[in-house]
Amino acid sequence: MSTSAFTTAIAQARDLLRWHSPLRTELWAARLTASLEQDQVAAFLRELAENGSTEARLTLAALAAVNPSPSPSGAGPSAETAAAEETAPSSEAYVRAAEGLVDTLPQWVSRMGRVTCEGAWYGKADPYGEQTLAVLSFRYENGKEPHILVVGIDQPNGGLAVDAVVEEVKFLDDLGLDAAEPGVIGGRILDAIELGDRIMGAAVADTLAEVRPLAIARARTVPGLVRGPGDDTAARFDDLPDLPGAREAFEKLVEFIGDRPLWWSPSRVSQFLTSWLPREAIMSDEAIAAMPEVARAWSRFLGDQPAVLREIDEDAPRLPALMADDSLAGLAKRIARNRL
Repeated sequence: MSTSAFTTAIAQARDLLRWHSPLRTELWAARLTASLEQDQVAAFLRELAENGSTEARLTLAALAAVNPSPSPSGAGPSAETAAAEETAPSSEAYVRAAEGLVDTLPQWVSRMGRVTCEGAWYGKADPYGEQTLAVLSFRYENGKEPHILVVGIDQPNGGLAVDAVVEEVKFLDDLGLDAAEPGVIGGRILDAIELGDRIMGAAVADTLAEVRPLAIARARTVPGLVRGPGDDTAARFDDLPDLPGAREAFEKLVEFIGDRPLWWSPSRVSQFLTSWLPREAIMSDEAIAAMPEVARAWSRFLGDQPAVLREIDEDAPRLPALMADDSLAGLAKRIARNRL
């Protein structure tokens, strides 16, 4: 007797055969992948293969399209993800189950997964950059069904993917993002998804799981992927105040923001000025005096948010006293100071 998942998939595949839409079918296959429990996959694929109907063959081909083997560009999973997938259904299982089936299906089916990346964008999803958006745009090889993949990346929790959607290209108009290198953004998306896979209990949107297989498949098609890419936001900052110690102060700010420079909220500013600097930083008096203006200049560069500037105004006057309080220094700072 057919399983419930099988019966539902066949009915939905029958509708998709009438739509002739590679994109609609891939999105459906991604949701189907997310709905299958690990121990269901082998039996589900076997039931589809044994059925052999057009609907079953379309289901197998669509699952293979959104669960492909690593692309020729070499953008396979990282060592961490490969280890995590040792007990999970392999993409090879989906690919093997669909071998030779595409040629038995309508011609439009062959276009699934065969896309060209046409652009990339990156930037803040909110005024304080607590979440960033990584966007890739694609079009099928026949030029039809242009679409964008948008992945939300959480900054306070280390840069993990927390949501993903596939939308029409016009959706990009409302995001206000900067153009970026596709290889960098593709790598950033894969890194963010893999980080989320390694963190148990991470708070993510329910929709992420349904888009995740397609997001990975799309990102892997991007040529020239850069894994672990840096963020050049700080390197593009060119409005350093003309003050003694400003360069030294900015170097400490860059050390603090690390690889998440767009995240600059009132709470992060306060943490920097009242906690991190007194605990971690050894600075000259000139740099301490220049730091408030450096922080303001950096804030203007990131969008000039009034709440951020107010936080600087509130916390900056305390900085000299905090830096002079030896009881606030962390162990690394105390050791480094003793070596001077």
